[in-house]
Amino acid sequence: MRFDPPRPKSDDERILPLINVVFLLLIFFMLAGQLAATDPFDIEPPSSASESEPGAADIVVLIGADGRIGLEGAILDGAGLRAVLAARAGDGSRVPEVRVKADGRTPATRVVEVMELLREAGVRKLRLLTVPAE
Repeated sequence: MRFDPPRPKSDDERILPLINVVFLLLIFFMLAGQLAATDPFDIEPPSSASESEPGAADIVVLIGADGRIGLEGAILDGAGLRAVLAARAGDGSRVPEVRVKADGRTPATRVVEVMELLREAGVRKLRLLTVPAE
């Protein structure tokens, strides 16, 4: 007696598991690619002669042309920004580094107001993001 496994009837039956794996990988990478938070409003940073790279930072605060404040995909007011920063600082042993990405049309007084809010929240290191001048 001989018990050999039955052979697939066609080549299509042998390729089907490979197709399933490819589609699962495709779905995985489509979902993984969408995990980055998007900005809640458009920002056009001012140009600068600075050539340094921004480096890694814990928090990026956005300031829109109309003065709105954005953080991690949400629009916040001053109190909300302080609350998020206080939660990030935790027990105060490590104050997060903050990058400020302001629109080039934002009034300078509004940028200074947000920087004061950050200082009051305990931020000691801040970088203002710009784009290279042409």
